[in-house]
Amino acid sequence: MNLRYLRAAIAACAVFSLEASLSAENFQLDVQQLTHGPKHHFFGYIGQSLTIPWNQSGRYILALRTDFHDRMPQPDDAAEIVLIDTQDNNRVLPIETTRAWNFQQGTMFYWHPRQAETQFFFNDRDPQTGRVFTVLYDIEKRARVREYRFDDTPVANGGVSPKGNFFLAINYGRMARLRPVTGYPDAADPTATELAPANDGIFRVDIESGRRALLVSFRQLRDHLRGKTPHCDEAAFYINHSLSNRDGEFVYFYARGRVGQQSMAVNIPCSIRTDGTQLTRQQFIGGHPEWDTGTVVIGALAPRQVRYDITKQAVVGQIGTDANFPNPGGDIALSPNAEWFANGFSTGGGKQNRYVLLRRSDGLTFQSSEFSRGPYTRGALRIDSAPRWNRDGNALLVPGITADGTRQLHVIRIQTK
Repeated sequence: MNLRYLRAAIAACAVFSLEASLSAENFQLDVQQLTHGPKHHFFGYIGQSLTIPWNQSGRYILALRTDFHDRMPQPDDAAEIVLIDTQDNNRVLPIETTRAWNFQQGTMFYWHPRQAETQFFFNDRDPQTGRVFTVLYDIEKRARVREYRFDDTPVANGGVSPKGNFFLAINYGRMARLRPVTGYPDAADPTATELAPANDGIFRVDIESGRRALLVSFRQLRDHLRGKTPHCDEAAFYINHSLSNRDGEFVYFYARGRVGQQSMAVNIPCSIRTDGTQLTRQQFIGGHPEWDTGTVVIGALAPRQVRYDITKQAVVGQIGTDANFPNPGGDIALSPNAEWFANGFSTGGGKQNRYVLLRRSDGLTFQSSEFSRGPYTRGALRIDSAPRWNRDGNALLVPGITADGTRQLHVIRIQTK
């Protein structure tokens, strides 16, 4: 286990053993709007696999800033990369730009687990070639310290291992065609003419050396699933949710395929070891699954929020009760110390997002106030709930539309009264 997480877990045990006897009356949820218009501010993806917007000390929060949010970005539409300084009245500091982003996933921000105070990853696109790539940026140097570029099949970060030794990379040009909400429009896609190419899929990129290896190809996936899955031979394959577990040993992902307008004619959860072995078809678990500790994935089997072990291929437990979560298939995130669990879901006919926060040690549960989604309730511009924990496991970064109609960031904080 990473020493930082071990220390956090030990500290958390001490704190929560004291608090376990306390009731909900001793706590409250405090909501703060961090950013303001007229520009729009957003982070992007759900806090899965320890995707944490805060740097190591908690001073800075990463975000994107744009002039628009009512259409998908075009290739020349650059978003500003900004730091929100929580020690200076949440002052917004622009530091870079990117041409590889969308409103649901942002630019796949991830603080480097081994340099989380000053370095983070984001995706970008070459304006001349359209090829996507990943950038490692240092906020002290105010500079890109490395770019991970691959010409034959250009790919970019789809999930960093919490161990900090590699990231998973996928073809966002392919995503732009087959799953537009998660792609970068008009990004280069050399495998566009093939339904299940042998030279595209999920790549593993070594952070230190920059070397890339194909972890599993679309052709492997098609051949592995053929016979038990309809439409395999006619589907154009793509990947969603490439999630590395906390130990950096397994990847859980969805092998998906499009036939005509059926964006999920194939929709099969799979796992594979991060050395490329043990490709396994898994039982379908709904929602946007998140890794628990070890080899357990958290997901939905309505009406339950379940724990599913990928090695046993079986449900091994439940988080909370059937009554705790109005929608166990919503966006979910587990705190770094694995003690707090958050589930975000839509209410009011899809017009607002709300959050359930549950402490696993004793089942203490809170439900937040509502956050407006404005008109962005579906499609490529939708505002999913996307909860993201801080490193202390006592605050969530969440999105919402404010009174002036702009897309802004908020923090829900668990506080003692």
